[in-house]
Order: sequence, then structure tokens, then C-alpha cells
Amino acid sequence: MSEPPLLPSAERTALVLVDIQGFTVIAPLAPRSGKEVLGNAVRLAERCRAAGILVVIAQAGGGPISLRPPADLPLPKLEFPPNAHLVPEALGPREGDVVLTKYNWGAFYGTPLDLHLRRRGIDTIILGGIATNYGVESTARHAHERGYAQVLVEDAMAAFTAEEHRLALETTLPRIGRIRRTDEVLAAIEGLSG
Repeated sequence: MSEPPLLPSAERTALVLVDIQGFTVIAPLAPRSGKEVLGNAVRLAERCRAAGILVVIAQAGGGPISLRPPADLPLPKLEFPPNAHLVPEALGPREGDVVLTKYNWGAFYGTPLDLHLRRRGIDTIILGGIATNYGVESTARHAHERGYAQVLVEDAMAAFTAEEHRLALETTLPRIGRIRRTDEVLAAIEGLSG
């Protein structure tokens, strides 16, 4: 039995980018820098827009995450310079993009993301962002629970340590989606117009 195509069609696909913002792009990340993640996210977003694929930018709100139950391990300390929550200009948003403010790790929790996707008939998500094992993995888990097919772009995400990134990509994420690199996804997008 052959594997289904990576992407079904432009109309049924969305690119969802999670927490690619000023404060995450400058954070100490691994196995690649935030600037590298941003560069790959920009490449994906530009190609998706040109192909008619919806681009969704999900960004953390300007305040703290609203749910903070007691935990044994605190989140890494991040620097918040002026305009830290803004999306880098190179990424967008552009006309036609959907921009969501989120107040927890995942892009589905408490946002209209599912409505935006379902109303457009979208059933496949290309996913990237910062950090792999926080915002990306939470969004991927919620997308899986809602039945979306997913393409997780390994080099369009990074974590606070290489080990955290590796564990997410070797344990949870390949069980709920397909792991690919930016160039593979760009080729699949190109194939949609062929």
C-alpha cells in the first residue's frame, strides 16, 4: 500500500506557525537558532501564500500564560525587550493570513483556530514554531485529537535544548504526524501546482 501524498491540495492545507515572535527568535535555542527557524518559516509562508495555502500565525499574548498550575520544573527564563511579542516583519502577517493570539501553549486552546480551518474545509496542517516541545507539540496533540493530518517541519522548529527537540521528534510527534524538512515540504507544495 502506497503512502498518501504529503499534502492533499492547496485548498485543504494550512500552514500553522506557533510562537515565532521577537522574544522566541532571540532565545537560546537548539539544535538551531531562532533566526534559522524564522528563515525556514518565512520560506514556507511565502511559498504557501503563492500556492493559495492559508497561513496562520499563532502568537503568545502580551501577558503571562493564564493557566499556571503548580509544576516541578519552571519554564526557562526568557528576555522580553520592547516589542518582544511582535511577529518579525519578514514573516508577516500578510493580507489573507489568519493571526491568532493564544494564552496557553497550544494554538487551539481558547482560540478560533479549529473554526477557521473547518470553515475552509482544511484537513491538513503544516506545523512549525518555537518551542518544539511546548507550543508546537501542544498544537500537534490538539490537532491530532481533532483529526487533522499533520506535516511537522523539523527544521522550522527548535527547543530550549537539543535533547528536548530530539525527544519530541523521536517519541510523540512521529506518532501523530509526518516529520519532514522545509525543502521536502516546499517540493510537495510545488507538486500541488504541477
